[in-house]
Amino acid sequence: MFALNLVGNMSVTSATMDKVTFDVKRVRADFPILSRKIGKNPLTYLDNGASSQKPSIVIETIASYYRDHHANIHRGVHRLSEEATTAYEKSREQVARFLNAKEARECVFTRNTTESINLVASSWGAANLREGDEIVLSEMEHHANIVPWQLIAERTGAVIRVVPVTPEGTLRMDVFHALLSPKTRLVAITHVSNSLGTINPVREIIDAAHKAGALVLLDGAQSSAHFPIDVQALDADFFVFSSHKVCGPTGMGILYGKADILNAMPPYQSGGDMIRVVDFAGTTFREIPERFEAGTPHIAGAIALGVALDYVKALQPGAHAHEQELLRYATERLSAIPGLRIIGTAPEKVSVISFLLGSVHPLDVGTMLDADGIAVRTGHHCTMPLMKALGITGTVRASFAFYNTLEEVNRLAASLEQIRKMF
Repeated sequence: MFALNLVGNMSVTSATMDKVTFDVKRVRADFPILSRKIGKNPLTYLDNGASSQKPSIVIETIASYYRDHHANIHRGVHRLSEEATTAYEKSREQVARFLNAKEARECVFTRNTTESINLVASSWGAANLREGDEIVLSEMEHHANIVPWQLIAERTGAVIRVVPVTPEGTLRMDVFHALLSPKTRLVAITHVSNSLGTINPVREIIDAAHKAGALVLLDGAQSSAHFPIDVQALDADFFVFSSHKVCGPTGMGILYGKADILNAMPPYQSGGDMIRVVDFAGTTFREIPERFEAGTPHIAGAIALGVALDYVKALQPGAHAHEQELLRYATERLSAIPGLRIIGTAPEKVSVISFLLGSVHPLDVGTMLDADGIAVRTGHHCTMPLMKALGITGTVRASFAFYNTLEEVNRLAASLEQIRKMF
């Protein structure tokens, strides 16, 4: 309720612009942190794959909730509780629109992508996997889409099969199709590689998995911020993503699941608000989504997430086109630097470039870039199996968002040239 009023009263310049054009200068004005300086240098924030920055409308939504509307949800008959509950459930509807889910109840609030995957592994996995069943993953998965499946495989006797990647950073789809069998119960695959930016052919993956009788979980942590998602068109059984990568607050995530699948899953955690009747003789649980939302949730975070998703959705398709231009230009500029090697050259990518600069350690590159006010990510990016498959230990990763500029690409290239000369 108050979030609607907040949107109506603020000057949301970028969210109201023509969807065909994209004025990055106007968009940047919505993000207070982008005016910061790091030492004497302007902040050049190229670590969006780890976490995106927040527009004023999201920051003000959080402040407004705590300042004027805070109360626990679903439990009170007083005005504040009703306002908070209305705004919380409105956000669920905003999430459903963002994903084009069939029903809002198919969208479960969690803490992040990691918890969403753990929820499916612990609930669906424990109830459905048996000894000899197979889970198909890929070498490019984030650790959060590997370790939960290892743990549930140990508990159930299921077996993990792995799709390898090519040196260019694409999935070996011939191997994927060969791995599918009547034993395959689940395919858990990243929509977009967080380390390489590769966009995987997920519709082909989902169609093939369904023909084999398997369900599919898509890790959308990296895709949700870059292009529109339509879970119905994809026919995904589960889709997970994190708020903080889509201009929303930290501590919030989403698990989308088809209603019939979610309703058949046992609770992940238990406590208040997810129960129908409690008696020492036994307890009955509520339907989805409350069945998976035990205890007092991150109310402010959920409300602000809805606002963030509406903000991001209003920028498409211009934002995606702008990011693709950043990717093209950055690839051209960085490829021209002697000794720089781009890791991950798939034909379909989001605006992520991982690279190595000669023999300079990625940590040293990142530290020196920071001295110039340029924020990048270094290391294995929580994808150690991928790094092993590629024969490296880590990379420098520059990940671009719709509020980045061509001038920032130039700053990155100029700084890397100086580092190269130093070594």
